[in-house]
Amino acid sequence: MNDRILTALEAIEPSSLSYQEWINVGFALKHEGYPCSVWDDWSRNDDRWHEGECERKWKSFSGSATPITGATIFQMAREHGWKESMAAGELSWDDEISADGPGHEETYSPVKDLRTYLTLLFSPDDHVSYVTQSVKSKEGRWVPAHGGYGDRTAAELIASLDRYPEDLGATIGDWNPEAGAWIRFNALDGKGCRNDNVTSFRYALVESDSMSIAEQKSKYLDLNLPMAVLVSSGGKSLHAIVKVDAADIRQYRERVTFLYDRLKDSGVEVDRQNSNPSRLSRMPGVTRAGVYQKIIGTGLGASCWDEWVSWLEGNADDMPSVENLAVYRNNPPDLPPCLIEGVLRMGHKMLLSGSSKAGKSFLLMELAVSLAEGIPWLGFRVRRGRVLYVNLEIDRASCINRFLAIYDALAIPAEGMDNIDIWNLRGKAIPLDRLVPKLVRKMAGKGYEAVIIDPIYKVITGDENNASDMGAFCNQFDRICTETGCAAIYCHHHSKGAQGAKKAIDRASGSGVFARDPDAQLDIIELTVTDEMKISGGASAWRMEGSLREFCSFSPVDFRFQYPIHILDSTLRGAHAEGSAEANLAKSPKRTSREERHDALATAYSMCEEDGQAIVREMAEYVGLSTKSIRRYIEEFSDEYTVSKSIVRKVGTDSN
Repeated sequence: MNDRILTALEAIEPSSLSYQEWINVGFALKHEGYPCSVWDDWSRNDDRWHEGECERKWKSFSGSATPITGATIFQMAREHGWKESMAAGELSWDDEISADGPGHEETYSPVKDLRTYLTLLFSPDDHVSYVTQSVKSKEGRWVPAHGGYGDRTAAELIASLDRYPEDLGATIGDWNPEAGAWIRFNALDGKGCRNDNVTSFRYALVESDSMSIAEQKSKYLDLNLPMAVLVSSGGKSLHAIVKVDAADIRQYRERVTFLYDRLKDSGVEVDRQNSNPSRLSRMPGVTRAGVYQKIIGTGLGASCWDEWVSWLEGNADDMPSVENLAVYRNNPPDLPPCLIEGVLRMGHKMLLSGSSKAGKSFLLMELAVSLAEGIPWLGFRVRRGRVLYVNLEIDRASCINRFLAIYDALAIPAEGMDNIDIWNLRGKAIPLDRLVPKLVRKMAGKGYEAVIIDPIYKVITGDENNASDMGAFCNQFDRICTETGCAAIYCHHHSKGAQGAKKAIDRASGSGVFARDPDAQLDIIELTVTDEMKISGGASAWRMEGSLREFCSFSPVDFRFQYPIHILDSTLRGAHAEGSAEANLAKSPKRTSREERHDALATAYSMCEEDGQAIVREMAEYVGLSTKSIRRYIEEFSDEYTVSKSIVRKVGTDSN
């Protein structure tokens, strides 16, 4: 381990970093052999720090062919004003990135840098165009003056550099030290500096100043860009000179468009004004506002354009690699911690389905309060943490007042109320595939344990009843979980009609994908209650059942909805779900009690029995019921009667 890294780390204020920059620091520390505690202790200086978050992220960091190293921390520290006099032989950030191998030159050689650039990009007889004169734009920025030099070949320039190895100006002339100087990376004909003067279309410029220097470096290497040379602009960007190897300007434009589009797909916003083959780039070796524009890597990534395109095609499916199980025999990966004990883990998905009268929104708001306060939800223990509630249905004032009413009804101190954030999107809802990127950005760096989206019918894309459409729709919840590490919790309504006769997993409206895709599917259905169950006026009775991927099923949970909260109620245990055969039987005006149903069955059997058996149809006709009702009675009293092929016998009677 390198104490210089810890010294550099002290110069970086974690609160000033983006979420990705914070992640990069963790990657770098782990790569350099430091324990997670170093990252965690440093992160505590940020108000966004949450207990256990560093450890959870740390476990997800794995090896890479192009790892983020301690060089990233040094670069961040320098961007925060850190300076250090490096001893001879120590590696700098520039040395880390170089493809020429490790090493460090005590004295930087501007002439050598420019000579390397010319040797890499040009043939000896190529004319090289460059600009050392600068003017200020209307915005006050230094920009290259029109024209410039282009009458000398690469061989002539290299000969001059060799003649004056200590004086770059002797070869290229004086430049404005505040502005720097520029050079064209494609060869010209020596007669001008327009696209028509370009004689070879070998290279394109990639530049992005929307990310930190460390992020730019990491992205370009991760994308395996075929970079002939990578140059520091002396400012906030890197200039990657990428091999496009085009035959003519038409192919050049096609390949540059393809290059820029692939970068955009990977989250890199490039400056598309750089797409011309005659574009100027930063010249290595000169100073700009006291900082050298210098080469920091050569021969990086794929060796040529065709190799890069083949590499892209091989990685286009964006699928994880195949793993061998034996690797984990004695070192299994850690399971994510539970968010709702016995129901849902961190980073997993949960669906709550129910009818429109169930108070689903209130139930999800209660879950948000439980998570924020660390109190049980419907008897299930939860992990305390921050939660984002995405409200798509009710107006802002109603949403906020519902939360406050729940707090009042629960009569708790509200010590964790600041753990709940609300994003009110009524009237602003857009399809989920367009909403998710915005949602992920809103959640970045906030330390949420869960996001609750209520309800999803507002953001559904495709046909609700089409399995393929809904599979693609549900994949968006996977994206939320993967990119944020949070649990995604959402709700959906029941299909039309009575639901009591269906299994809980089949009650949600639309394709069965809805219920089978999430890791936890919870369903609530209304109960038919009797007078003995003592449900007060205005309240309704409900039962929650679950289908779980990670845990054993739990016993059904009975509760009543007493506005604005749901209250556990064990007296409902004997109630039946609305629409179920049992509930319909209980409502029948012909038989209202178990005793009466037993008497009717016994009477029908005794009057229709011959030789130890009776026929279902004859029993039904005798007591004035349908054959279906008689069969339900037999099922209810299966400890006394049995039926097979419409023949009824008493239990224990020999069927022969």
